[in-house]
Amino acid sequence: MGATLKNPAVYLLASQSNGTLYIGVTSDLVRRIWQHREGLIDGFTKQHQVKMLVWYEQHATMESAISKEKAMKKWRRQWKLSAIEKNNPGWNDLWDEIAK
Repeated sequence: MGATLKNPAVYLLASQSNGTLYIGVTSDLVRRIWQHREGLIDGFTKQHQVKMLVWYEQHATMESAISKEKAMKKWRRQWKLSAIEKNNPGWNDLWDEIAK
């Protein structure tokens, strides 16, 4: 599941295991997650300390990634938790996996 640079991706950040969630989309996952981790992005994630990458999905096109993000924003919380726990049952921070 390792990320490649500059591929469109949808991602879920969490403040902690089973904590506050944030869904985002980006064309450069490593750069964007680094910005969240460093507190460089003002707003919800900075205010609520939502920095832990717990799920991501890469897409062939930005349009596909945006479509998935919009759909996921309508999901019930339990569906988001299930998506995380399917591939990351320990709620590990996936930063080291993508930052290699």
